Amino acid sequence: METCVIFATSNRPQILSSTLRSLESQTVRPASIIVSCVTASDVDPSLVRDGIKLITGERGLTKQRNAALRNLPEDVSTIVFFDDDFVPHPRWIEVVEKTFQTRPDIMVITGNVIADGIKGPGYTFEQAQEFIEDFKPTNIDWIAEQHSPYGCNMAFRKSALKDIWFDERLVLYGWQEDRDFGARVAQQGRAVKVGAALGVHLGVKTGRGSGLRLGYSQIANPIYLHRKGTMAFTAVVDHIFRNFVSNLVRAFAPEAHIDRLGRLRGNLLAIADVFQGRILPERAERL
Repeated sequence: METCVIFATSNRPQILSSTLRSLESQTVRPASIIVSCVTASDVDPSLVRDGIKLITGERGLTKQRNAALRNLPEDVSTIVFFDDDFVPHPRWIEVVEKTFQTRPDIMVITGNVIADGIKGPGYTFEQAQEFIEDFKPTNIDWIAEQHSPYGCNMAFRKSALKDIWFDERLVLYGWQEDRDFGARVAQQGRAVKVGAALGVHLGVKTGRGSGLRLGYSQIANPIYLHRKGTMAFTAVVDHIFRNFVSNLVRAFAPEAHIDRLGRLRGNLLAIADVFQGRILPERAERL
């Protein structure tokens, strides 16, 4: 199989450099790598070599991923999306390729994140490597069915994409763009989580935008996706309730790494728009 790894990045060249170097330890190397960024300064020029294609374009996760999809090599059969702060286990690509080869009905794969810095202040690259080296699983040879992909590490069979693109109305950081895209691709077959495709998400906080904009997306995007038919009503309620309550409770005693008050303000703006009959996920970009 020919695998292309795609990174969408902006203003985090040092983090991206470490992640790109980590791919050199993969037991199965990707046939090609596409780095989709906003300006050339987003990437250390010393890392742009044969097999790595650099493209520039408009800022925004969905726009940058779509730009990469438009630049895929002809012979690609597997498309992998890694966040620029995701550190894969050395066998990640090997495991995913083998899964696609042996199970032709699988169209979407998400990996097994054994540590996720997005839930806290984040991890360093060295900490991520330690997590992977110290991980002693008792049983990782499992596949979980009907699993929405997690955008920091997900893979798709190219033949299933057809004319499916990331929804560019989900602006900036995207927020649930992985669920939306994965749900549409999964109409072609199975969407699964693979236990042996291990990795660590650093959860780096730089470059993620304002709390106000994210807070707006936390409300507007799930409702928009429900109207599209790519998010169940129960999932919408769960996402909105958990995020709104967390922001409300912690707004006046926030974690050092989270703008809870900004997120709460964004939540309230989106709720006001919903009550006025406006579902505009792209409004987050104008806040």
